Amino acid sequence: MTSRQMLALGMLAGAAALGWYAFHGAGDPAPSQTLMVYCAAGLKKPVEEIKAAWEKETGIEVSLQYGGTGTLMSQIEVAHRGDLFIAADAGAAADAAKRGLVEEQIPLVRQTPVIAVPSGNPKGVKAFADLLRPDLRVALANPEAASIGRATQAAAGAQWEALKSKVAVMKPTVTDIASDLTLGAVDAAVLWDATVPQFKGIEAVQIPEFASRSETAMVCVLKSCEQPALALRLARYLSAPEKGSVVFAKQGFTPEPGDAWAATPEIILYSGAVNRPAVEPLVNEFIKREGVSITTVYNGCGILCSAMKAMQDQAAPKLPDAYYACDVCFVPPVADLFPEAIMLTETPIVIAVPEGNPLGIHTLADLAREGLRLGICNAEQSTLGFMTRGLLRKNSLEFSVRKNVAVEVPTADFLINQLRAGGLDAAIVYQVNVENQKEHLDAVPILDAGATAVQPFAVRKDSSYRLISHRLLRHFQAHPESFKERGFTWRDGEKPMQSKDIEVPPWLKPGGAK
Repeated sequence: MTSRQMLALGMLAGAAALGWYAFHGAGDPAPSQTLMVYCAAGLKKPVEEIKAAWEKETGIEVSLQYGGTGTLMSQIEVAHRGDLFIAADAGAAADAAKRGLVEEQIPLVRQTPVIAVPSGNPKGVKAFADLLRPDLRVALANPEAASIGRATQAAAGAQWEALKSKVAVMKPTVTDIASDLTLGAVDAAVLWDATVPQFKGIEAVQIPEFASRSETAMVCVLKSCEQPALALRLARYLSAPEKGSVVFAKQGFTPEPGDAWAATPEIILYSGAVNRPAVEPLVNEFIKREGVSITTVYNGCGILCSAMKAMQDQAAPKLPDAYYACDVCFVPPVADLFPEAIMLTETPIVIAVPEGNPLGIHTLADLAREGLRLGICNAEQSTLGFMTRGLLRKNSLEFSVRKNVAVEVPTADFLINQLRAGGLDAAIVYQVNVENQKEHLDAVPILDAGATAVQPFAVRKDSSYRLISHRLLRHFQAHPESFKERGFTWRDGEKPMQSKDIEVPPWLKPGGAK
């Protein structure tokens, strides 16, 4: 390991000693509770097998209720009870969310509609048009009750009414019509591809009209759930590659990538120190609901990035699962780990002075006055220091102002404390650092377009807990008030962007303005 890497890790360890490193653990849910799960009928066989394994491992019972996805949704809406809802398609899960029935949604498996026929395809069914043949008895699922019915209706388009008018039977679940086909009551049925292997004596005919109608079955936590940590544990079990996914794959389903299995997953979040006041309460809420542990490292982003780069050379690096930077300029250095980021908040960079601004400081140039005691953040260790240096260079003030620097630290909290104690006349900090000190300090605006830091959130591309980390992001997005109350400006409606495409201002690039 190089001396620079050792220094980065040493600084991170120092952060732990100074209290910048916070660990939060989640207690295990009581093992005696029973979970109630509504499950789409087409997933019954694998879910039954997964339920048996879960109960054997945990001793926690699961009560299952089966039916068509649409039918189950109606039952949930009336009953207002239960813990999980396994919907056969993402569209139904989205509808359930719009109706206020579900919270978290985790993808399980992908399914595609096919025409199922008796083995050997005795009627020679090859195309969608064959479903309209007068000699072919067809079974369909009711689109009002079952996801496969809705998928069939969508694929049929303008031909739906003609198809509907000639079907021999229409039933509420995919397994009902599959049973009719195996009994010889019909000649063909539209099923999910994963349903076909569950029944003997039938085979699938794939057609173009259905190939583009692939759907993702989702497991959703119900709003009525009174034990979300336990429900989410079962949801993670259902989707985990070592647990539920094995069973789904064995029974002919195509599993979606899930998080690695752990009864209590341990997540690592790296966060710029400026974000801590808004992030900390939200992280604690998330821990309680999800039943996870989160180790949160708050520090200057220069230190965080150096630590990440140093760890990449280790055999088993404990890299963060998520990264909430102080500014976009500290995402490109780790874009290989975090290829996508979303801008959540922003805050101005200001000059903090004692209340009343006794020295009359109004501009960056005023910081060059003889004898003034200035505090700044270190450009190698923190985003704020890096951006401060860029602003001073951009305005040709670096050398004239730097002679007044009395203290240079990794994070702005130290500067605020020294300013309040009378050890400094001014400090360059974030606006949010001054928010809780308004009765003691004033914030002097810096009238420069570069004096705003934008905070992006990113999830590591190869994290074992990508889904949980994305849920943490959504938890932050659901509570903008936590950020606004602490002085951040909330950036609503932002779309994720590629980290490599983040445009860093010229004065913040290597070799920029001097």
